[in-house]
Amino acid sequence: MKTKEDKKAKASSTKFLLVSSLLIVILAAFLSRALPRLASLSHHLSPGLRYQTHSNSMSYTKELEVAQLAVQRAAILTKRVFHEKAKGTVSKDDKSPVTIGDFGAQALIISALKANFPDDEIVAEEEAAQLREDANLRQTIWNLVKSTQLSDSAAESLLGGGIKDEEAMLTMIDYGNSKGGAKGRIWAIDPIDGTKGFLRGGQYAVCLALMVDGDVKVGVLGCPNLPIDDAAPLTGGMESGQTDEGRGVLLSGVLGQGATSRPLTTGTLAKEQSISMKAITDVAAATFCESVEAGHSSHGDQADIAKLLGITNPSVRMDSQAKYASIARGAGDIYLRLPVKATYQEKIWDHAAGDLIVREAGGAVTDIHGKRLNFGIGRTLADNKGVVAAPVAAHPQVLKAVQDVLSKK
Repeated sequence: MKTKEDKKAKASSTKFLLVSSLLIVILAAFLSRALPRLASLSHHLSPGLRYQTHSNSMSYTKELEVAQLAVQRAAILTKRVFHEKAKGTVSKDDKSPVTIGDFGAQALIISALKANFPDDEIVAEEEAAQLREDANLRQTIWNLVKSTQLSDSAAESLLGGGIKDEEAMLTMIDYGNSKGGAKGRIWAIDPIDGTKGFLRGGQYAVCLALMVDGDVKVGVLGCPNLPIDDAAPLTGGMESGQTDEGRGVLLSGVLGQGATSRPLTTGTLAKEQSISMKAITDVAAATFCESVEAGHSSHGDQADIAKLLGITNPSVRMDSQAKYASIARGAGDIYLRLPVKATYQEKIWDHAAGDLIVREAGGAVTDIHGKRLNFGIGRTLADNKGVVAAPVAAHPQVLKAVQDVLSKK
């Protein structure tokens, strides 16, 4: 027979269960409403704060800092060569030019990567075979490399300091022989993207990107001849005659964390600021960026696409991934690289960093068929043809115009 105490205990237990159940229902209802709002809010936070909502993401903090400083140090070397009348130009097997700056910058970047991430693979544009056969060329490059360092000792130390001798320099250059692929950590380097622009005194870029399992996670572009001011509009004449005054910018992006720019320096990293693509309300008012070299992208097709879209602003021609950098910070709007030869395959080092930075700045980047660029196949974008980069909202309209024009060829 139950006592009075037993009945009171049972009543108390029942009351507790009812209250607990009610609290659980209220909490579930609150979370169902709050979580989507929090997720939406996270996209409006600064890149650093936004990252905190992605607990399963990697921050890549060290990779980013090393990459930024490595590109900044390499840019010092390239600027020294840029101001020389004789840039030590030689020709590669495909007849494209390469300078002493290309070799020196690649050696310095790879040295920094190997000091910090010794097991990572590297896909880079240059190789040292020609330097092993040409003692004078090798010595000229070594003199540049051994005398280039960051003015901040802590920053230079983070990169592992200098390269010890000529043979080590050649070894560093040849570490860039990875075949690429969709597995593991692989860096892509273009020590001087836009060598022809570099030679004529125009735009060029020092480019570095980290891919993990074929997906670009970190991208850095050093553009020594772009204006420091992110708001500076693009003008004609950027393909030559560039000076140092008010120029030199370092752009970076980390997947899921946004994109930034900062002035290039010779020492520690300067203060950064977030960048974003310019919102386009009327595509007809947009500005195109296109390659200087007609052999890199079809100027005639681009003119037809501009006409179809109602764009009357003259296209701004410049070399290198400086085009990606320019649209990412709102100085330009649309970048097209239209196929000239059916058999040509773009190199991954020509696009990896720029692709990520534009996407993190609010853009969309695809090929002419609307497919994302695939960096996991090898050293080339074998699965893609051409490049269409534009603000997310405008990309479908631009892509359709591209396809309409190219379908008539």
